[in-house]
Amino acid sequence: MRVAELARHVGVAPDTVRYYERAGLLAPPPRTSSGYRQYPEAAAERIRFIRDCRRLGLTLREIASLLAVRDTGECPCEPASELLHRHIADIDAEMARLARLRSELEEMVESTDCPPWCPPEGR
Repeated sequence: MRVAELARHVGVAPDTVRYYERAGLLAPPPRTSSGYRQYPEAAAERIRFIRDCRRLGLTLREIASLLAVRDTGECPCEPASELLHRHIADIDAEMARLARLRSELEEMVESTDCPPWCPPEGR
């Protein structure tokens, strides 16, 4: 598959495919005699893996570490589990922070009939 075909096949932009190649997440493919990249089907599977990891909030560095394990032929399940647990903890912390912020805002609204930014004639 050429870049555009691969991109369309996996649902990403062609520039994304090229970026993953430059970033070292995707091996440079062989080229045709006219210089076009010719990606194997395995590249589509790899890009889907990268895309799915990005959707889970993993960084490219984290994805690269999972791919390195995967490339050894071993299942990246244990390292992935550790990463995902860290992300869950980060999300929980952010949700707690947002809940505190929401409570503070509710208290501010309830403590004043008119917010301080109202003009004096509106109070």
